[in-house]
Amino acid sequence: MPFASLSAHPVLLLLFWGALAFCACAAILWALLRTGLAWRLATDIPNDRSLHTRPTPRVGGWGIVPVAVVLISLASPALWLPALAAALLAALSQIDDRRGLPARVRFGGHAAAVAALVAVYPADVPWWALAAMAVLLVWLVNLYNFMDGSDGLAGGMAVFGFGGYAIAASISGHPDATLAVASMVVAGAAGGFLLFNFHPARIFLGDAGSIPLGFLAGALGYWGWREGVWPVWFPAVSFAPFIGDASVTLAKRLLRGEKFWQAHREHYYQRLVQSGFGHASTARIWYLFMGTGIMLALRALDLPVPYQWLVVVAWAVVLVVAGLFIDRRWRRHLSRSGQS
Repeated sequence: MPFASLSAHPVLLLLFWGALAFCACAAILWALLRTGLAWRLATDIPNDRSLHTRPTPRVGGWGIVPVAVVLISLASPALWLPALAAALLAALSQIDDRRGLPARVRFGGHAAAVAALVAVYPADVPWWALAAMAVLLVWLVNLYNFMDGSDGLAGGMAVFGFGGYAIAASISGHPDATLAVASMVVAGAAGGFLLFNFHPARIFLGDAGSIPLGFLAGALGYWGWREGVWPVWFPAVSFAPFIGDASVTLAKRLLRGEKFWQAHREHYYQRLVQSGFGHASTARIWYLFMGTGIMLALRALDLPVPYQWLVVVAWAVVLVVAGLFIDRRWRRHLSRSGQS
């Protein structure tokens, strides 16, 4: 029997696993920094596309992933496949961090992890719907990596997004606490990382952290939908600021014929940082959007289905307006600085 099913106090249970993950991740990352090992594992060297100016270790994944994988395996063994796939993706990404891998190898690994998930745990939907879901999950894996470029951003998004998962799963009435505990474990581990990543960041997440986090965001969201814990829109709304920023930026680059996988500074969060908000304020703005979106999503779960979709559409409109505001501010910034 999973540990997650042994307690009559679900709130205390969630707090216990979240606090354990928080402390374990923070302890690992503190040790890596203290011993200097962090610099030997992977270091980010600034370039003309970076938002930072000094070399910084990219070892956040070394704290988040082992803690998440071990604790999910203990507390939520039904989710063994997502945990195992996250560990394998972290290993693949660490190799990419150190030596560099061809894009086809990276994307092939991401697609294989998602294919294994939907093949072992297929949802009761037509094959084409399952295939579409798999494509969206592969995109989520990669967009999390694209959004890992500003102090406190990706780590904070994980705290809010997975925290929202944990709350929704715990209030859903589902008899098994597996999903709620697993989500809280990831949120807690991300919080431990955020101690060292908020501006001024002492460490970065790195591919070995961002890729597994993106996969777990999709895998746990898929699991909750498959098990009837939440509707299909809930995971998308929980991570909507990330999904919207990365997707719109990708679309713009594709329309211009650019290579979307190459480093750039065109994301909305990057434009906020460059136009004067800085890392800390940009992170707080994104936290505000994440927190607001999750609260709306949690409230919408109690509404009839048509009203749920009205909330989803309304929130999408809010995010579009926010994007237009950032675009306008960016154009003014370029005009003042004399850039084209």
